[in-house]
Amino acid sequence: MKLAIYGYGNLGRGVECATAKAPDAELIGIFTRRDPASVKPHCDIPVYPAKDILSYRDSIDVLIICGGSATDLPGMTPALAKDFNVLDSFDTHASIPEHFARVDQAAEESGHIALISAGWDPGMFSLNRLYANAILPDGADYTFWGRGVSQGHSDAIRRIPGVKDARQYTVPVPEALARVRAGENPTLSVREKHTRECYVVLEEGADPAKIEREIKTMPHYFDEYDTTVNFISEEELLRDHRGIPHGGEVIRTGKTGWNGENSHVIEYSLKLDSNPEFTASVLVAFARAIYKMRARGVTGCKTVFDVAPADLSPLSPEELRKKLL
Repeated sequence: MKLAIYGYGNLGRGVECATAKAPDAELIGIFTRRDPASVKPHCDIPVYPAKDILSYRDSIDVLIICGGSATDLPGMTPALAKDFNVLDSFDTHASIPEHFARVDQAAEESGHIALISAGWDPGMFSLNRLYANAILPDGADYTFWGRGVSQGHSDAIRRIPGVKDARQYTVPVPEALARVRAGENPTLSVREKHTRECYVVLEEGADPAKIEREIKTMPHYFDEYDTTVNFISEEELLRDHRGIPHGGEVIRTGKTGWNGENSHVIEYSLKLDSNPEFTASVLVAFARAIYKMRARGVTGCKTVFDVAPADLSPLSPEELRKKLL
């Protein structure tokens, strides 16, 4: 399958690396809104201006869109789905239904396939929530993220005027996680499960009080959490917050038996050295899936729930049964 990258930040660089490790994929180009001469891929991959993307519509099987969820993907994905098979990692959970509707309309009208919100959450965590709910209907769900850097939340802070750079860490509340693992089945608010830590580098002359207020009141990102904003120098950010680790747990506790006498805990855990590289690896696997689905005549917008597990693998059905079943 011939893949292309639209946007070459941390996630785009991760997709380049993940594609190189995929035995059935070829990366034919990177499309950027920056000056192509300023973009230096790790491999010998051509770089094109984003404005020229339509000239390559017949050369690309799947276009992987590597923009931010706050302001890029809501416009980019439906626009590009008019001319390409696309997928993205849109991660604003509350806005997924409306994003899906816009992308679905564009893809159906043009006869393309699209897949939104691929990654680890939404994405792999979503699948594990679905499996656990189906298996233990008498139970409760809990999702904990971190401690780690959220790319989407960091990007949302960087979009605030006056912010030069930023990292945002999502941090589970230890007491809440311990109560869930102990099988207490607590009812926990958003605020009781996580805190958010922000490390922000300001542009010269920016008003820190105003920016702190904008961060803490940002809908869907920070307004429902106890958020700490730390203003630091660019040198401190590069020294102490260079990496992009993340991870978390999806837990479902439930009961079986006629009287609920037996308790069970299902837990899926991720510990990631590189959030963007892992997310990129998920994107490439789902690019393979929608490539296969499109070959079978499928169109419209899909999510991870609509993909058969076998479509994610480069192995044949016979190999899968022999090696993994």
